[in-house]
Amino acid sequence: MDTVQTTLWVVVMLVVLAVLFDFMNGFHDAANAIATVVSTGVLKPGQAVLFAAFFNVVAIFCFHFTVAATVGKGIVQPGVVDVHVVFGALMGAICWNFITWYYGIPSSSSHALIGGIVGAVMAKSGAGVLIPAGIWKTVAFIFISPLLGFLLGSLMMVLVAWIFRRVRPLKVDKWFRRFQLISAGAYSLGHGGNDAQKTIGIIWMLLIATGNASATDASPPTWATVSCYLAIGAGTMFGGWRIVRTMGQKITKLKPVGGFCAETGGAITLFMATAIGVPVSTTHTITGAIVGVGSVQRASAVRWGVAGNIIWAWIFTIPASAFVAAIAYWISLQIF
Repeated sequence: MDTVQTTLWVVVMLVVLAVLFDFMNGFHDAANAIATVVSTGVLKPGQAVLFAAFFNVVAIFCFHFTVAATVGKGIVQPGVVDVHVVFGALMGAICWNFITWYYGIPSSSSHALIGGIVGAVMAKSGAGVLIPAGIWKTVAFIFISPLLGFLLGSLMMVLVAWIFRRVRPLKVDKWFRRFQLISAGAYSLGHGGNDAQKTIGIIWMLLIATGNASATDASPPTWATVSCYLAIGAGTMFGGWRIVRTMGQKITKLKPVGGFCAETGGAITLFMATAIGVPVSTTHTITGAIVGVGSVQRASAVRWGVAGNIIWAWIFTIPASAFVAAIAYWISLQIF
């Protein structure tokens, strides 16, 4: 009886910790959805966070559980995950998120979580129990998502410039201040749809590992789904203004037309990744799209030094969070 009670207490604690991570994910990644719309002056910061949070939560009705299934079932072989692995994974991701938020670095919460899972699992059983297909699919999109964002953002910019080449700049600016509301909403929808499912996936993983759910279930429990979407929306409402400044002002100067193209290119990338079940980084995606938009104007419009620092953070995210997760795993063995 004591063992059952202890296990239940640990499961509840880890679910709360996962929802806290999800809240922090929204807080940390709010900049991805709102930086462009704030920096162009289309919405005030308070309006932008409410706008983005609304679409984060509405995404619950728009996407299947493909990403959650990848995280919950497609990273580690069945039977390996236990409460210690989940604790290590979450602590690794949370610590890395806090560090990068504190220094205003737009890193990936997604890859911090994947790195956390990998680090904790390797500390327990080594690399042999990881599922290569799930790992490589995620790692590949570290490069694919910003490149796709770059390509789509720059193509959108070229297309818009050609279509509106005979229209007065003031009129273009006026129109795209309205259009940017659509693109920002779409990006926030994609952000909520992909990112909330990562936390749903790790809760699903925990429930399967502790016998509170079956690996054959087609979808996670409804309470987990609702909790995670509400948590990421709440996190977005609180925002992350250090990172907003980097994303919206330091990489390149944006006008409404540029913000529209970056958000649209990023949204298309997120929709595609979510459809095929890839836990993609919203940070990588929008950064690539912003750089693509800036480079179309002229190469010197992009502050490549800032972009380079962001790329270094991307490279270190998985190994850094994996290292912290491995330490947290060993600590958890002593606690519960």
